[in-house]
Parts: sequence; C-alpha cells; structure tokens
Amino acid sequence: MGSTLRTRLIDLFSEAGDGFISGQKISDALGCSRTAVWKHIEELRKEGYEVEAVRRKGYRLIKKPGKLSESEIRFGLKTEVLGKQLHYRDVLPSTQKTAHELANDGAPEGTLVVADKQTAGRGRMARVWHSQEGNGIWMSLILRPDVPLQKTPQLTLLSAVAVVQAIEAFTGVQPAIKWPNDLMIHGKKAVGILTELQAEEDRVRSVILGIGINVNQQETDFPGELQDIATSLSMEAGEKIDRAGLIQEILLTFEKRYQDYLNHGFTPIKLLWESYAVGLGNELRARTLQGTFYGKSLGIDDEGVLLLETRDGIKKIYSADIELN
Repeated sequence: MGSTLRTRLIDLFSEAGDGFISGQKISDALGCSRTAVWKHIEELRKEGYEVEAVRRKGYRLIKKPGKLSESEIRFGLKTEVLGKQLHYRDVLPSTQKTAHELANDGAPEGTLVVADKQTAGRGRMARVWHSQEGNGIWMSLILRPDVPLQKTPQLTLLSAVAVVQAIEAFTGVQPAIKWPNDLMIHGKKAVGILTELQAEEDRVRSVILGIGINVNQQETDFPGELQDIATSLSMEAGEKIDRAGLIQEILLTFEKRYQDYLNHGFTPIKLLWESYAVGLGNELRARTLQGTFYGKSLGIDDEGVLLLETRDGIKKIYSADIELN
C-alpha cells in the first residue's frame, strides 16, 4: 500500500474512533475499488493492527500493534501542522542530520523525523547520545518561525516547557528543567533537547529541534557510566509507556505553546519555564567555552538568557553546562 493511501486509511479509522466505517466510504475516500480496500485492510493487519469486519457495518479498528511506526504515530494525531509531514525510519544515523537535509530541501514547518534507533545520535556540545532501539523517542522537528535571530533561544525554552507538560499529562511523572533544556527527574537526566539554526544574515530560515527521551529503558539498558545520572520515564512511572502516544501528546502540547508564543510573545513561556526550573535562587556553577563562572541563579531574561549573580556583577550565560552547588 502506498504510504499516502495508508495515511488516509489511518486518518479515516482515527476519525471513526470506536465506530464502524463502511467499505464504500473507505472506497470513495481512497478512490479505489472495494477489493482494493480489502487488500489495504489486510496490509494493516500484517502490520499488527486488529481490524474487525462486520457485514453491512463495515470495518472497525479494535487494536493497534503498540510498536513504533509511521502508522502508529499518525493514528490519533490531533495537531493541525506538527507531524503532518512525517518521516519515520527504523534506523537513522541521526534524526537531526536528516531534518537538516529535509529543511534544506524546503520541507514545510512541522515536518517531523523519527527513528526507532540512531547510530550517531548527538546531544549538546557534540556529545554522543545513546539511542538504542525499542526504548526511546528520538525525533527532530522543523520549525520556520518568523522571529528575529536573537530570539531563537526562546524556542529552546519553549520546547522544554512543552515536553515537560506533555510528559506530565501522559505519564503522571513531572520532570524539572535544568537550564536551558535538560529535563531531570529526581536529579537524573531523562530528556535532552538540542536546538540548531539554519539562518542567513539576520533571518531565520529554520529552527531544528532534536528531542531525545529515555522512555522505556531499565537501569541495565544504560551504559555503566550513565546508570547513576540517567533515568527513564518507565523507571519513574513504574510501567511501560506508549511511545507513539507520547509523541502525539508532545506534538499537540508543543503546537499549543508555539501558538501562544507567536500570538502573545515570550512572557507566558518564561513564567511557565521558571515554574518548572530547578536551581532558581540557588548557587550554581556554569561551565562555558569562555571559562567557569560561579554565582546565584536569578532566572532568565526576556531573551531566554540565564542571569548569574557573581561577585563581579550579573553575568549573562548563553551556553553552558550547569551544576548545582
């Protein structure tokens, strides 16, 4: 089945919810024969979908396969823009690299790249990001905001807020944000967010957000050196998490916060970010490329820059590794 037809069939089942949808309606919507409809349904069954067929009623989707796939992510997606253009692969070197290539080729805003496994995943400051198959969410989102270049760090903070809210709504676990966008649970890292720009002169062409989430890993899935500093949503929630459902929740929450931002500016996002942040008012150490600075965190300014009260005055921190004292 062509991916476009499968997408439309998944959308039809999604709209029908628990109800039946007639073979004729599917046939009309897909522009194909009733026999072809039956073949498309059989292909969904091969993917692990349980589809009930009842004479004179039509077809009803009873159960999804539960593994990460393009169909799983599309089924039940409630966004208007984000994720509608979807590129899913079982294995990619890096979703971020693929998203850069797609953005260069003119991919529209909201294009999402998802992989079940990355072979060359990377985090901030060019670090390796461990992204094995079957357990995590490794994805990159292309945005094309009409904002000045100097305001793009705000999108990093917006993404952290949206992911926190989505995780809390979907799993009941509430991460805290360590500036600018590491999500921590009980002091251990569960989510990393990487923001990269494609820009020319003073104009933003695209912002590419890489989001890596430890979802269903157990402690032994992490390399030894990470076991004391990393955790997963499943370890914290005490149950397995539906990755496709969480991706949908993140996209929907992100779309709402993004619209808030475009309509009302950064202030609502700033207040939310500070409400989830750890270390506000505390002494911390900021390791930057220009050196290491010590001081009290005063929160963020209206551009999203961290303000550190040091002995030499207030220092603006644009990029750093943060350690709480």
